[in-house]
Amino acid sequence: MSSQVRLRLLPSARCLFDQPVQVKVEGLRSRQVVTMRARSTDEKGVVFGSSATYRADGSGEIDLLRDHSLSGSYVGVEPMGLLWSLKADALHKYFFKNNALQPHVVKFSVHEEGREDRMLAEVTNERLLIGDGVSQLPVKGRNFQGVLFTPPGEGPFPAVLDLCTFASEKRASLLANKGFVVLTVPVYSDHPDNVKQMHLDHFKEAVDFLQQQPKLGSKGVGIVSRSKGGEIALSLAAFVPGVEATVWINGCSAVLLVPLYYKNQQIFPPLLFDTNKLIHTESGASIMKYGFENPVAEKNKDSLVPIEQAKGRFLFVASEDDLCLDSKVYMDQMVERLKHHGKENFETVRYPGAGHLLEAPYSPYCTSSFHRVLPYVVLWGGEARAHAAAEVHLWSKIQEFFKTHLSCDAAQTKPKL
Repeated sequence: MSSQVRLRLLPSARCLFDQPVQVKVEGLRSRQVVTMRARSTDEKGVVFGSSATYRADGSGEIDLLRDHSLSGSYVGVEPMGLLWSLKADALHKYFFKNNALQPHVVKFSVHEEGREDRMLAEVTNERLLIGDGVSQLPVKGRNFQGVLFTPPGEGPFPAVLDLCTFASEKRASLLANKGFVVLTVPVYSDHPDNVKQMHLDHFKEAVDFLQQQPKLGSKGVGIVSRSKGGEIALSLAAFVPGVEATVWINGCSAVLLVPLYYKNQQIFPPLLFDTNKLIHTESGASIMKYGFENPVAEKNKDSLVPIEQAKGRFLFVASEDDLCLDSKVYMDQMVERLKHHGKENFETVRYPGAGHLLEAPYSPYCTSSFHRVLPYVVLWGGEARAHAAAEVHLWSKIQEFFKTHLSCDAAQTKPKL
Protein backbone atom coordinates (compact mmCIF):
# COMPACT_ATOMS: atom_id res chain seq x y z
CA MET A 1 0.00 0.00 0.00
CA SER A 2 1.09 3.57 -0.68
CA SER A 3 1.69 5.51 2.53
CA GLN A 4 0.71 8.79 0.93
CA VAL A 5 -2.68 7.66 -0.48
CA ARG A 6 -5.55 7.99 1.97
CA LEU A 7 -9.06 6.51 1.59
CA ARG A 8 -11.67 8.11 3.85
CA LEU A 9 -15.34 7.43 4.65
CA LEU A 10 -17.16 10.50 5.97
CA PRO A 11 -18.55 11.35 8.42
CA SER A 12 -17.42 8.00 9.85
CA ALA A 13 -16.37 4.51 8.77
CA ARG A 14 -19.01 3.22 11.21
CA CYS A 15 -22.64 4.04 10.43
CA LEU A 16 -26.13 2.61 10.21
CA PHE A 17 -26.97 0.36 7.25
CA ASP A 18 -29.34 2.91 5.73
CA GLN A 19 -27.00 5.90 6.05
CA PRO A 20 -24.92 7.15 3.11
CA VAL A 21 -21.18 7.73 3.42
CA GLN A 22 -18.95 10.06 1.46
CA VAL A 23 -16.07 8.13 -0.13
CA LYS A 24 -12.93 10.26 -0.71
CA VAL A 25 -9.41 9.47 -1.88
CA GLU A 26 -6.48 11.83 -1.26
CA GLY A 27 -2.78 11.74 -2.09
CA LEU A 28 -2.96 10.47 -5.67
CA ARG A 29 -0.97 11.95 -8.54
CA SER A 30 -2.67 14.71 -10.48
CA ARG A 31 -5.20 13.17 -12.91
CA GLN A 32 -4.20 9.64 -11.87
CA VAL A 33 -6.65 6.92 -12.95
CA VAL A 34 -7.39 4.28 -10.31
CA THR A 35 -9.86 1.47 -9.66
CA MET A 36 -12.10 1.69 -6.61
CA ARG A 37 -13.29 -1.65 -5.22
CA ALA A 38 -15.72 -2.88 -2.58
CA ARG A 39 -15.96 -6.39 -1.13
CA SER A 40 -18.38 -7.97 1.32
CA THR A 41 -19.31 -11.50 2.42
CA ASP A 42 -22.93 -12.37 3.18
CA GLU A 43 -24.26 -14.65 5.92
CA LYS A 44 -23.99 -17.69 3.65
CA GLY A 45 -20.31 -17.04 3.01
CA VAL A 46 -20.79 -15.79 -0.55
CA VAL A 47 -18.36 -13.03 -1.55
CA PHE A 48 -19.78 -10.01 -3.38
CA GLY A 49 -17.72 -7.37 -5.12
CA SER A 50 -17.95 -4.19 -7.18
CA SER A 51 -15.49 -1.90 -8.91
CA ALA A 52 -15.39 1.44 -10.70
CA THR A 53 -12.68 3.42 -12.46
CA TYR A 54 -12.11 7.07 -11.48
CA ARG A 55 -9.73 9.86 -12.53
CA ALA A 56 -8.34 12.10 -9.78
CA ASP A 57 -8.59 15.86 -10.07
CA GLY A 58 -5.62 18.18 -10.39
CA SER A 59 -5.01 17.95 -6.64
CA GLY A 60 -4.88 14.14 -6.69
CA GLU A 61 -8.29 13.75 -5.04
CA ILE A 62 -11.40 11.71 -5.86
CA ASP A 63 -14.79 12.40 -4.25
CA LEU A 64 -17.61 10.00 -5.13
CA LEU A 65 -20.13 12.72 -4.29
CA ARG A 66 -19.02 14.72 -7.33
CA ASP A 67 -16.86 12.52 -9.59
CA HIS A 68 -17.94 10.29 -12.45
CA SER A 69 -17.13 6.62 -12.64
CA LEU A 70 -15.61 6.11 -16.09
CA SER A 71 -16.31 2.36 -16.25
CA GLY A 72 -16.90 -0.70 -14.09
CA SER A 73 -19.96 -1.86 -12.17
CA TYR A 74 -21.66 1.48 -12.94
CA VAL A 75 -20.85 4.75 -14.70
CA GLY A 76 -21.62 8.33 -13.79
CA VAL A 77 -21.93 10.09 -10.43
CA GLU A 78 -23.19 7.47 -7.97
CA PRO A 79 -21.99 8.26 -4.42
CA MET A 80 -23.17 4.86 -3.08
CA GLY A 81 -22.71 2.91 -6.30
CA LEU A 82 -20.00 0.65 -4.88
CA LEU A 83 -22.55 -0.61 -2.34
CA TRP A 84 -25.68 -1.18 -4.41
CA SER A 85 -23.69 -2.69 -7.29
CA LEU A 86 -22.09 -5.40 -5.12
CA LYS A 87 -22.46 -8.67 -7.01
CA ALA A 88 -21.34 -12.28 -6.63
CA ASP A 89 -19.17 -13.94 -9.27
CA ALA A 90 -21.69 -16.78 -9.58
CA LEU A 91 -25.09 -16.23 -11.18
CA HIS A 92 -28.39 -15.96 -9.31
CA LYS A 93 -27.05 -14.96 -5.89
CA TYR A 94 -29.01 -12.87 -3.39
CA PHE A 95 -27.07 -11.07 -0.64
CA PHE A 96 -28.30 -12.58 2.63
CA LYS A 97 -28.09 -10.10 5.50
CA ASN A 98 -30.81 -10.93 8.00
CA ASN A 99 -29.17 -10.97 11.44
CA ALA A 100 -29.48 -7.53 13.03
CA LEU A 101 -26.75 -8.09 15.62
CA GLN A 102 -24.01 -8.52 13.01
CA PRO A 103 -23.01 -5.45 10.96
CA HIS A 104 -22.79 -5.39 7.19
CA VAL A 105 -19.01 -5.17 6.75
CA VAL A 106 -17.70 -3.72 3.48
CA LYS A 107 -14.03 -3.30 2.59
CA PHE A 108 -13.35 -0.35 0.28
CA SER A 109 -9.99 -0.19 -1.51
CA VAL A 110 -8.10 1.82 -4.13
CA HIS A 111 -5.91 0.07 -6.73
CA GLU A 112 -3.65 1.09 -9.54
CA GLU A 113 -5.59 0.95 -12.77
CA GLY A 114 -5.74 -2.61 -14.08
CA ARG A 115 -3.64 -3.93 -11.15
CA GLU A 116 -5.80 -5.53 -8.48
CA ASP A 117 -2.62 -6.73 -6.75
CA ARG A 118 -1.40 -3.11 -6.37
CA MET A 119 -3.59 -1.79 -3.55
CA LEU A 120 -2.90 1.84 -2.64
CA ALA A 121 -5.27 2.21 0.34
CA GLU A 122 -8.05 0.37 2.15
CA VAL A 123 -10.73 1.12 4.75
CA THR A 124 -13.46 -0.99 6.39
CA ASN A 125 -17.06 0.27 6.55
CA GLU A 126 -19.13 -1.18 9.40
CA ARG A 127 -22.81 -0.70 8.53
CA LEU A 128 -24.89 -1.43 11.63
CA LEU A 129 -28.43 -2.74 11.45
CA ILE A 130 -29.20 -2.00 15.08
CA GLY A 131 -28.42 1.31 16.75
CA ASP A 132 -27.14 1.74 20.29
CA GLY A 133 -29.89 1.29 22.86
CA VAL A 134 -32.32 -0.58 20.58
CA SER A 135 -33.29 -3.88 22.20
CA GLN A 136 -33.75 -7.12 20.28
CA LEU A 137 -35.93 -9.83 21.82
CA PRO A 138 -36.86 -13.16 20.17
CA VAL A 139 -40.50 -13.91 21.01
CA LYS A 140 -42.64 -17.01 20.65
CA GLY A 141 -46.40 -16.94 20.92
CA ARG A 142 -48.83 -19.80 20.77
CA ASN A 143 -49.02 -19.68 16.97
CA PHE A 144 -46.29 -17.28 15.88
CA GLN A 145 -42.64 -16.58 16.42
CA GLY A 146 -40.69 -13.47 15.64
CA VAL A 147 -38.30 -10.83 16.92
CA LEU A 148 -39.30 -7.65 18.78
CA PHE A 149 -37.22 -4.48 18.42
CA THR A 150 -37.77 -1.61 20.86
CA PRO A 151 -36.13 1.85 20.67
CA PRO A 152 -34.33 3.33 23.66
CA GLY A 153 -36.26 5.72 25.89
CA GLU A 154 -39.72 5.69 27.42
CA GLY A 155 -41.67 6.57 24.29
CA PRO A 156 -44.48 6.63 23.53
CA PHE A 157 -43.65 4.94 20.22
CA PRO A 158 -45.81 3.87 17.27
CA ALA A 159 -45.93 0.11 16.65
CA VAL A 160 -45.31 -1.73 13.37
CA LEU A 161 -45.72 -5.39 12.40
CA ASP A 162 -43.14 -6.32 9.76
CA LEU A 163 -44.36 -9.26 7.65
CA CYS A 164 -41.40 -10.86 5.87
CA THR A 165 -41.89 -13.77 3.50
CA PHE A 166 -39.06 -15.53 5.38
CA ALA A 167 -37.44 -14.60 8.69
CA SER A 168 -35.34 -11.44 8.44
CA GLU A 169 -34.45 -8.81 11.01
CA LYS A 170 -33.07 -6.18 8.62
CA ARG A 171 -36.09 -3.96 7.91
CA ALA A 172 -37.48 -4.29 11.45
CA SER A 173 -34.25 -3.30 13.18
CA LEU A 174 -33.73 -0.33 10.87
CA LEU A 175 -37.28 0.91 11.57
CA ALA A 176 -36.68 0.54 15.30
CA ASN A 177 -33.67 2.84 14.90
CA LYS A 178 -36.15 5.47 13.65
CA GLY A 179 -38.33 5.34 16.75
CA PHE A 180 -40.81 2.49 16.09
CA VAL A 181 -41.54 -0.59 18.19
CA VAL A 182 -41.33 -3.31 15.53
CA LEU A 183 -42.26 -6.98 15.63
CA THR A 184 -41.00 -8.94 12.63
CA VAL A 185 -42.84 -12.18 11.84
CA PRO A 186 -42.19 -14.45 8.85
CA VAL A 187 -45.10 -15.46 6.63
CA TYR A 188 -43.44 -18.86 6.21
CA SER A 189 -42.11 -20.35 9.45
CA ASP A 190 -41.87 -23.79 7.80
CA HIS A 191 -40.69 -24.92 4.37
CA PRO A 192 -43.28 -23.75 1.82
CA ASP A 193 -43.81 -27.32 0.58
CA ASN A 194 -45.12 -28.21 4.04
CA VAL A 195 -47.58 -25.30 4.21
CA LYS A 196 -50.98 -26.41 2.89
CA GLN A 197 -52.99 -23.56 4.44
CA MET A 198 -52.41 -20.35 6.35
CA HIS A 199 -54.34 -18.95 9.31
CA LEU A 200 -54.97 -15.24 9.71
CA ASP A 201 -55.52 -15.92 13.43
CA HIS A 202 -51.78 -16.59 13.81
CA PHE A 203 -50.92 -13.16 12.47
CA LYS A 204 -53.71 -11.54 14.50
CA GLU A 205 -52.03 -13.04 17.57
CA ALA A 206 -48.87 -11.19 16.57
CA VAL A 207 -50.88 -7.94 16.25
CA ASP A 208 -52.40 -8.55 19.70
CA PHE A 209 -48.95 -9.17 21.18
CA LEU A 210 -47.62 -5.96 19.65
CA GLN A 211 -50.58 -3.96 20.97
CA GLN A 212 -49.74 -5.07 24.53
CA GLN A 213 -46.21 -3.66 24.52
CA PRO A 214 -45.71 -1.08 27.30
CA LYS A 215 -44.00 1.73 25.33
CA LEU A 216 -46.81 2.18 22.80
CA GLY A 217 -48.60 5.49 22.51
CA SER A 218 -51.80 3.86 21.29
CA LYS A 219 -53.24 0.44 20.53
CA GLY A 220 -53.28 1.00 16.78
CA VAL A 221 -50.52 -0.63 14.72
CA GLY A 222 -48.98 -0.31 11.29
CA ILE A 223 -48.03 -3.16 8.96
CA VAL A 224 -45.22 -3.24 6.39
CA SER A 225 -45.12 -6.07 3.87
CA ARG A 226 -43.74 -7.15 0.53
CA SER A 227 -44.62 -9.94 -1.91
CA LYS A 228 -46.43 -12.85 -0.17
CA GLY A 229 -46.70 -10.76 2.99
CA GLY A 230 -48.83 -8.24 1.08
CA GLU A 231 -51.97 -10.36 1.00
CA ILE A 232 -51.63 -11.16 4.72
CA ALA A 233 -51.27 -7.43 5.44
CA LEU A 234 -54.37 -6.64 3.36
CA SER A 235 -56.33 -9.36 5.17
CA LEU A 236 -55.30 -8.08 8.60
CA ALA A 237 -56.32 -4.56 7.57
CA ALA A 238 -59.71 -5.84 6.38
CA PHE A 239 -60.56 -8.18 9.27
CA VAL A 240 -58.61 -7.16 12.39
CA PRO A 241 -59.48 -3.99 14.35
CA GLY A 242 -56.65 -1.65 15.26
CA VAL A 243 -54.68 -1.85 12.00
CA GLU A 244 -54.33 1.84 11.23
CA ALA A 245 -51.71 1.99 8.46
CA THR A 246 -50.69 -0.70 5.95
CA VAL A 247 -47.73 -0.58 3.55
CA TRP A 248 -48.15 -3.03 0.67
CA ILE A 249 -45.06 -3.45 -1.54
CA ASN A 250 -45.10 -5.51 -4.76
CA GLY A 251 -47.70 -8.01 -3.61
CA CYS A 252 -51.02 -9.30 -4.90
CA SER A 253 -54.59 -8.15 -4.37
CA ALA A 254 -55.67 -11.76 -3.83
CA VAL A 255 -54.49 -14.74 -1.79
CA LEU A 256 -51.87 -16.84 -3.59
CA LEU A 257 -50.91 -20.53 -3.61
CA VAL A 258 -52.55 -21.75 -0.37
CA PRO A 259 -55.99 -21.05 1.17
CA LEU A 260 -56.32 -18.56 4.02
CA TYR A 261 -58.39 -19.45 7.08
CA TYR A 262 -59.80 -17.27 9.86
CA LYS A 263 -61.67 -18.45 12.96
CA ASN A 264 -61.60 -22.05 11.69
CA GLN A 265 -63.19 -21.19 8.36
CA GLN A 266 -61.66 -20.78 4.94
CA ILE A 267 -62.10 -17.15 3.94
CA PHE A 268 -60.15 -17.22 0.67
CA PRO A 269 -59.36 -19.97 -1.84
CA PRO A 270 -56.01 -19.33 -3.51
CA LEU A 271 -54.99 -18.24 -6.95
CA LEU A 272 -52.82 -21.09 -8.20
CA PHE A 273 -49.67 -20.87 -10.27
CA ASP A 274 -49.49 -22.25 -13.81
CA THR A 275 -45.94 -23.44 -14.47
CA ASN A 276 -46.67 -23.53 -18.21
CA LYS A 277 -46.77 -19.71 -18.13
CA LEU A 278 -43.19 -19.38 -16.90
CA ILE A 279 -41.00 -17.57 -19.41
CA HIS A 280 -37.54 -19.12 -19.47
CA THR A 281 -34.51 -17.01 -20.38
CA GLU A 282 -31.00 -17.83 -21.54
CA SER A 283 -29.56 -16.91 -18.15
CA GLY A 284 -31.33 -19.90 -16.57
CA ALA A 285 -33.73 -17.65 -14.65
CA SER A 286 -37.44 -17.46 -15.43
CA ILE A 287 -40.04 -14.70 -15.49
CA MET A 288 -42.99 -15.75 -13.33
CA LYS A 289 -45.25 -12.65 -13.26
CA TYR A 290 -47.65 -14.12 -15.83
CA GLY A 291 -48.12 -17.44 -13.99
CA PHE A 292 -51.11 -16.34 -11.91
CA GLU A 293 -54.58 -15.85 -13.36
CA ASN A 294 -56.27 -12.46 -13.28
CA PRO A 295 -57.62 -12.08 -9.73
CA VAL A 296 -60.51 -9.82 -10.82
CA ALA A 297 -61.81 -12.36 -13.36
CA GLU A 298 -65.24 -13.61 -12.29
CA LYS A 299 -64.05 -17.14 -11.47
CA ASN A 300 -61.27 -15.81 -9.20
CA LYS A 301 -63.12 -13.10 -7.27
CA ASP A 302 -63.45 -15.26 -4.16
CA SER A 303 -59.67 -15.00 -3.77
CA LEU A 304 -59.72 -11.19 -3.61
CA VAL A 305 -59.21 -9.52 -0.23
CA PRO A 306 -62.14 -7.16 0.56
CA ILE A 307 -59.90 -4.19 1.32
CA GLU A 308 -62.91 -1.86 1.31
CA GLN A 309 -63.64 -3.20 4.81
CA ALA A 310 -60.41 -1.71 6.18
CA LYS A 311 -60.71 1.21 8.59
CA GLY A 312 -57.08 2.30 8.29
CA ARG A 313 -54.91 3.83 5.58
CA PHE A 314 -53.04 2.11 2.75
CA LEU A 315 -49.75 2.91 1.04
CA PHE A 316 -49.58 0.86 -2.16
CA VAL A 317 -46.11 0.58 -3.72
CA ALA A 318 -45.52 -0.99 -7.14
CA SER A 319 -42.33 -1.43 -9.15
CA GLU A 320 -43.11 -1.01 -12.82
CA ASP A 321 -40.47 -3.56 -13.84
CA ASP A 322 -41.47 -6.23 -11.28
CA LEU A 323 -40.97 -9.57 -13.07
CA CYS A 324 -42.08 -11.70 -10.12
CA LEU A 325 -45.63 -10.43 -9.61
CA ASP A 326 -47.74 -8.15 -11.79
CA SER A 327 -47.79 -5.72 -8.89
CA LYS A 328 -48.59 -2.58 -10.89
CA VAL A 329 -51.73 -4.21 -12.30
CA TYR A 330 -52.72 -5.52 -8.87
CA MET A 331 -52.27 -2.05 -7.37
CA ASP A 332 -54.42 -0.46 -10.07
CA GLN A 333 -57.12 -3.08 -9.44
CA MET A 334 -57.12 -2.31 -5.70
CA VAL A 335 -57.33 1.43 -6.32
CA GLU A 336 -60.28 0.87 -8.64
CA ARG A 337 -61.97 -1.32 -6.04
CA LEU A 338 -61.56 1.22 -3.27
CA LYS A 339 -62.81 4.06 -5.47
CA HIS A 340 -65.80 1.94 -6.47
CA HIS A 341 -66.68 1.70 -2.76
CA GLY A 342 -66.24 5.43 -2.27
CA LYS A 343 -62.97 5.05 -0.35
CA GLU A 344 -60.14 7.57 -0.36
CA ASN A 345 -58.00 5.97 2.38
CA PHE A 346 -55.03 5.20 0.16
CA GLU A 347 -52.03 6.62 -1.64
CA THR A 348 -49.87 5.05 -4.33
CA VAL A 349 -46.23 5.13 -5.36
CA ARG A 350 -44.90 3.77 -8.64
CA TYR A 351 -41.24 3.21 -9.43
CA PRO A 352 -40.30 3.01 -13.12
CA GLY A 353 -37.20 0.86 -13.61
CA ALA A 354 -37.43 -0.81 -10.20
CA GLY A 355 -37.76 -4.56 -9.67
CA HIS A 356 -39.55 -6.79 -7.18
CA LEU A 357 -37.03 -6.84 -4.32
CA LEU A 358 -37.36 -3.32 -2.92
CA GLU A 359 -35.28 -3.34 0.27
CA ALA A 360 -33.56 -0.96 2.66
CA PRO A 361 -31.33 1.66 0.98
CA TYR A 362 -27.88 0.66 -0.27
CA SER A 363 -28.63 -3.06 -0.30
CA PRO A 364 -26.81 -4.99 -3.05
CA TYR A 365 -29.13 -5.10 -6.06
CA CYS A 366 -30.20 -8.63 -7.01
CA THR A 367 -31.19 -9.43 -10.60
CA SER A 368 -32.08 -13.10 -10.10
CA SER A 369 -32.02 -15.81 -7.44
CA PHE A 370 -33.80 -18.92 -6.20
CA HIS A 371 -37.40 -18.06 -5.37
CA ARG A 372 -37.69 -20.18 -2.17
CA VAL A 373 -41.53 -20.39 -2.34
CA LEU A 374 -41.77 -21.75 -5.88
CA PRO A 375 -38.81 -24.00 -6.78
CA TYR A 376 -37.39 -21.86 -9.58
CA VAL A 377 -34.59 -19.43 -10.21
CA VAL A 378 -36.42 -16.23 -11.16
CA LEU A 379 -35.70 -12.80 -12.56
CA TRP A 380 -36.74 -10.07 -10.13
CA GLY A 381 -36.67 -7.23 -12.65
CA GLY A 382 -35.42 -3.68 -12.50
CA GLU A 383 -32.41 -1.66 -13.64
CA ALA A 384 -29.79 -1.31 -10.91
CA ARG A 385 -29.51 2.49 -10.79
CA ALA A 386 -33.28 3.14 -10.87
CA HIS A 387 -33.90 0.36 -8.37
CA ALA A 388 -31.34 1.76 -5.93
CA ALA A 389 -32.88 5.24 -6.19
CA ALA A 390 -36.35 3.78 -5.56
CA GLU A 391 -35.14 2.11 -2.37
CA VAL A 392 -33.82 5.40 -0.99
CA HIS A 393 -37.08 7.22 -1.78
CA LEU A 394 -39.33 4.44 -0.49
CA TRP A 395 -37.48 4.17 2.82
CA SER A 396 -38.27 7.80 3.64
CA LYS A 397 -41.83 7.38 2.35
CA ILE A 398 -42.53 4.43 4.65
CA GLN A 399 -41.35 6.34 7.72
CA GLU A 400 -43.34 9.43 6.76
CA PHE A 401 -46.49 7.34 6.16
CA PHE A 402 -46.32 5.63 9.55
CA LYS A 403 -45.51 8.83 11.44
CA THR A 404 -48.47 10.54 9.78
CA HIS A 405 -51.10 7.84 10.17
CA LEU A 406 -50.27 5.97 13.36
CA SER A 407 -52.02 7.74 16.21
CA CYS A 408 -48.99 8.24 18.38
CA ASP A 409 -46.80 11.28 18.87
CA ALA A 410 -43.55 9.32 18.76
CA ALA A 411 -40.60 10.56 20.75
CA GLN A 412 -37.98 10.76 18.04
CA THR A 413 -34.92 9.49 19.84
CA LYS A 414 -31.85 9.27 17.65
CA PRO A 415 -29.90 6.06 18.19
CA LYS A 416 -26.25 6.51 18.94
CA LEU A 417 -23.58 4.39 17.33
